[in-house]
Amino acid sequence: METTMYNEYGSSNVSQLKQEENGMQKGNESETAFAELERGVHAALETYSNVHRGSGHNSMVSSHLYEHARDIVLEYMGLNKEKNITIFCSSKRTNDLTSQLKSGSYQFLTSKEVGLPLGITAVVVGKKALPKGVPSECGGGTARLVAANWIIWNNGPDKFEAGTPAIVNVIAFSKALLLMKQYGKDIFKKLSQKDLSVNELVYKDGLEKYSGPELMKELKQTLIGRGMIVPTMEGERQFVNLDNSASTPTFTPIWNTFRQALRLPEKRRQEVVQEVKTICSEILGAPLENYDIIFTKNTTESINLVSENLINNPENNIDPVVVISLLEHSSNDLPWRMISPNSLVRLGVNKEGFIDLVELEKNLREYNLEYKYAKKRIKIVALSGASNVLGSCHNIKEVSSIVHKYGAKLLVDGAQVVAHLKVDIEKDGIDYMAFSAHKVYAPFGTGVLVVRKGLLNYNLNEKKRIQLSGEENIGGIASLGKALVLLQRIGMDVVHKEEQVLTKRILDGMSKIPGLTVFGVNDSKSPQFNDRIGVIVFETKGILHNTLAEEMFRKGGIGVRYGCHCAHLLVKKITGISPVLEQVQRVVLTVAPKTQLPGVVRVSLGIENTEEDVDILIEVLHKLIQQMKEKPSGAQKKANSKAEADFQKQLDDFSQAAVQRVYA
Repeated sequence: METTMYNEYGSSNVSQLKQEENGMQKGNESETAFAELERGVHAALETYSNVHRGSGHNSMVSSHLYEHARDIVLEYMGLNKEKNITIFCSSKRTNDLTSQLKSGSYQFLTSKEVGLPLGITAVVVGKKALPKGVPSECGGGTARLVAANWIIWNNGPDKFEAGTPAIVNVIAFSKALLLMKQYGKDIFKKLSQKDLSVNELVYKDGLEKYSGPELMKELKQTLIGRGMIVPTMEGERQFVNLDNSASTPTFTPIWNTFRQALRLPEKRRQEVVQEVKTICSEILGAPLENYDIIFTKNTTESINLVSENLINNPENNIDPVVVISLLEHSSNDLPWRMISPNSLVRLGVNKEGFIDLVELEKNLREYNLEYKYAKKRIKIVALSGASNVLGSCHNIKEVSSIVHKYGAKLLVDGAQVVAHLKVDIEKDGIDYMAFSAHKVYAPFGTGVLVVRKGLLNYNLNEKKRIQLSGEENIGGIASLGKALVLLQRIGMDVVHKEEQVLTKRILDGMSKIPGLTVFGVNDSKSPQFNDRIGVIVFETKGILHNTLAEEMFRKGGIGVRYGCHCAHLLVKKITGISPVLEQVQRVVLTVAPKTQLPGVVRVSLGIENTEEDVDILIEVLHKLIQQMKEKPSGAQKKANSKAEADFQKQLDDFSQAAVQRVYA
């Protein structure tokens, strides 16, 4: 089969490349600067992952690139790194944050001022001026440790960057600042715009002749970073990414859409916004006559908008209550805690990760029909469509039927669903759905809130502010549209079937490894196997989760995630953390913030993964667990220490080279 070939910058259009080269040869500095910007961002995408909480080469490099971006902003603005800190926000969240700050304690710089529609604002705040207490936006990353009745908030910028930040856009923004120092502050404002029709931008690519499994096969060949060779303690290996639940990599056609969208004229951008809303509407089964589609920065911001709406629109003689489950990610837990004290009802889950529908109905009946709790009424039931820990998927249609029977509304956290399963919002009776593009192969900083018309009651000025904030990031919106179109052309049934084959292979392989325990639906013959996605968490007897995950990347070149996965309550339950031990954790973490707490290792699948990836995973786990249980001799310890020091040097060199490829 013929495979389309792509160059370093992701273009299959040779004539277009020649035109771009000719433009640079003619001395057009704006074209030269933009080409260098593209090159740097493409390099960042080659090792893209979510930041801070993962193991593996990609997570390490992306974290370094993201944190370095903070320093680039400070240097560009001529501010002291010791006294100031950079926080990256959407424009809406910039207003929310700066409203808590004293005049003169902060400065900010927007991507719009730079001349690029990235939807980024860098807010530089004096460290001593950072607000205390609860952040204005809560969710993943804002808390270090969460219990049912208390929260230890994070320190520094993480506390104010709820959810996954727009990592790639931030890197692009900081790279642009470096180029502005070289070419002048107006260099990107002078860049000529390149008009493309919406059809050319979103629907056209070099893979149009393919569909179904064939398209999936061809698309895999365009994975940016495909075949990346990384150092390990056992020699160079091809990197295996098994961390797709945290964030997904991207593919050449999606990258092309993003970079081309940055140069669209203003008149064309609104057409793109409307077309991507139509794409979301059609693919997600949410007719535009019945649903509003709002672009945000991520899932977390979308859920916070619904929570804020509930707070800001009180009903007479009603105390609003929200039902969630023990499965929920912090982004579908913490925002609801802000409504009022005791505003949450939390449903338990069984050992395979499913709620009890009888318990759900009992709560709704007691609150909304029998009025057992005075003025308290359940207004919203907010559940994950699929757990980011156990992979379990609720029967949303059954849940919706019960929820609406008692006059409540249903919100689905779709962060782990849209890239894996067919979604039909209206058919399933969903009132709100939130998800992020970075989990749908478009990691360019866009989130989506789909909401039934009439349910958001922000005033006109605030609605406008929300809309403009999300729509500033035209590249993120366009690339999301492209990603959804590609998934539709493959077919979500094909995606799910392929994922189930790989999940079965993982579970069957792990079942043969002594001392390894898989949580949730762990038997591929289980009747509930089809009610899960390819997210597998496990622990190994006698080996700490962080130690095993680190060894998987140090010796096997495999990137995974470990810890509590922003689902602290669930992970504490499945790992057997008692209430007493939970209090001990609270004290320990307060005294020693860097203490490693109990957790689990997670592998998670995406459409780029193959049977070969799975076989490498099982082989590496078998070998590592056996090795780590053996007690080394004195000579072996000495040799291991030397090997670790050598590897650390290789790793530092690899990371530094990756950072240089982007920012140099």
